[in-house]
Amino acid sequence: VQLQASGGGWVQTGGSLRLSCAASGSIFRIIVMGWYRQYPGNQRELVAVITTGGGTNYADSVKGRFTISGDNTKNTVYLQMNSLKPEDTAVYYCAADRLVSYYPKDYWGQGTQVTVSS
Repeated sequence: VQLQASGGGWVQTGGSLRLSCAASGSIFRIIVMGWYRQYPGNQRELVAVITTGGGTNYADSVKGRFTISGDNTKNTVYLQMNSLKPEDTAVYYCAADRLVSYYPKDYWGQGTQVTVSS
């Protein structure tokens, strides 16, 4: 399974960005996909996950602002980020797992930088 993340960039406080994560390869193995973010010098933290059944879960810090969704026809998961804050600035990674998990970790995409200016 290969994951290709895209959509990062620079935005002002209050703005929006949409991240995409396209899966390819043995995608039938994927049960759950998600997004993490990593601040410099810190561990990755979970932002949002979505299962093939459509179930979702979010970090408290992004609830009400971020929405994770999937398009099975495109094998792509999206993270719509609204009302962005400077503290959302981080490198964002998508991940996928073969098992149902709130912390997908089997497969990783490359990071995409999100920068929110104040």
